[in-house]
Amino acid sequence: MSALRCKPSLKFRSAAAVVALAASAIGFVGLSGPAQAASSKGCVGGGFHVLGKAAGFKGAVASPGTRFLVQGKYVRFEVDPANFAIYNYVFTGAANEMDLTGGRATPVFESKVPDHRGLTLTSAVSLEVKDTDVALSRTGTGGLSMTIQAKDCASGGLFQMEPERGDATATRIVHRLAAGAFYFDNADFRAQLGQFVGSACTSVQTGPPSQFCVQVRPRVNIGNDVSAKFVVRDSAQVATRVRQPECGPDFANSLGLAETRDHCGGMSVWDVASGGRMGMVTGEDAVEVANSPTDCVSDCQAQNQVRGRLAVLGFPFPVTGGSRLSPRTSTDGLAAPLTP
Repeated sequence: MSALRCKPSLKFRSAAAVVALAASAIGFVGLSGPAQAASSKGCVGGGFHVLGKAAGFKGAVASPGTRFLVQGKYVRFEVDPANFAIYNYVFTGAANEMDLTGGRATPVFESKVPDHRGLTLTSAVSLEVKDTDVALSRTGTGGLSMTIQAKDCASGGLFQMEPERGDATATRIVHRLAAGAFYFDNADFRAQLGQFVGSACTSVQTGPPSQFCVQVRPRVNIGNDVSAKFVVRDSAQVATRVRQPECGPDFANSLGLAETRDHCGGMSVWDVASGGRMGMVTGEDAVEVANSPTDCVSDCQAQNQVRGRLAVLGFPFPVTGGSRLSPRTSTDGLAAPLTP
């Protein structure tokens, strides 16, 4: 994990949208399975209502004593003001041409819970609601701060949680999926494992690797059994997944990579650097082949945005039982030493 530098800024990553053009130019970029691209079309009419405030508000709001609702047209979730944990993140199923849900309310996360190890949030809630975006933050003891940023859109990069501590150590965050959602090893990625794909590639065997020519690695996605377009991915920046040895199966690969190793089917555990982030991306953003984001924890620029020059491999639907990670939950890893 890289050294910490400064404080995060709001940057939602946009997806590659026109991969078919790159595929026709190169001749070997594979496309399979349905996925929707991030687009402003997916945000039409979106906007949040939070703590009695709507678009155009920027200021401080007294922290309520219980969970409060962040309600958008396309997504909604609850926030626990005590620790800024997230509960009941749901796609509403509102009509939109970029919809992933088939028009039905679709729960994704039961919870995303940070462990502040004795530190507490004590300030008012700093809130900004602007267009389709919302940003909430609180500060507290020991230099603790938590920021939640979200977009109200039908697909794309929609959410991120950013912890920061005065002692500069990591924060452990436990994700638990909603009933009906599951983690799976994406077979469409496994079928092209090790190949180089993208608009700048000249060879599937050698690349050469660059920002727009990326080697296919194993991919863990989130899916369900009812929506053929629905696909999500945990999106980490300066964060490490904590392995849970009881879970698997460990899909072996010739690259020696561990994306699917010791990964449960309904939960994941992450150690997030102070100033790092845990987010989620959906649709094509979740199944494009991109380099890992830069290890930035302050004033992060959108250097990883690529606007249609990366390959999108899709995902199988329905997902076979052999590709699903299991068991859903485990206590393994919860008490593991914190990632330095």
